[in-house]
Amino acid sequence: MKSISEIKAELENADKDTRESLLELCKKDTRKGVLKLVEKYEKQKAAMAEELERLKKMHEFEDKYSEYEYIAGIDEAGRGPLAGPVVAASVILPKDCEILYLNDSKQLSAKRRDELYDEIKQKAIAYGIGIVSQGRIDDINILQATYEAMREAIGRMSEKQNPDLLLVDAVHIPDVDIKQVGIVKGDAKSASIAAASIVAKVTRDRMMKEYDAVYPGYDFAKNKGYGTKAHIEGIKKQGICDIHRRTFVKKYI
Repeated sequence: MKSISEIKAELENADKDTRESLLELCKKDTRKGVLKLVEKYEKQKAAMAEELERLKKMHEFEDKYSEYEYIAGIDEAGRGPLAGPVVAASVILPKDCEILYLNDSKQLSAKRRDELYDEIKQKAIAYGIGIVSQGRIDDINILQATYEAMREAIGRMSEKQNPDLLLVDAVHIPDVDIKQVGIVKGDAKSASIAAASIVAKVTRDRMMKEYDAVYPGYDFAKNKGYGTKAHIEGIKKQGICDIHRRTFVKKYI
């Protein structure tokens, strides 16, 4: 009879089909340690089934507009912070693309976002990133700057593949000659928009970490430019820096 540690090793190293067969045999084993292993893998199987069902629902809009060959999801990061740029991303995923745990970037840990960022860039048919500076935000306001970043992101995909449909989180982008579908809370409802939200957020978060070294004292590495207590205290203590949005921090000038 195999030891529990040997069975555990077999289960860990088995492929999906082999593991299923092994688990059926394990269910006939009366040892508590073996039955606990069965319980563990049954829970994992149930959790994966739930995740696959969630992902299926996140392709609802991509499936609805399946007559379009290249569907791009569009989203932004950084509309609300007091400092730094606004960043937009546009992502076209293959129609049969499966990226586990893909979700609204705000619902994910930083580690998970970084992992998904790499996977999205690897699997995407095309992606583009648009970055609009804090100076431009002050000149034309944050909404127009967001639209500008989105148009730039779409344009940067042209070297690989132009989209023929845009799924956009909540807004309609002006001056874009491509059919658009606005989806409220789209980053939690569309796989393409979720992918764009992750690319935009990871890109911007990494920029803000770099800015933290250039402009110390504001805690940019942690707050990413948002108005946290440490950030406000930094402004009060040493004034604003070059990447602050002056129209956002008027009362501190």
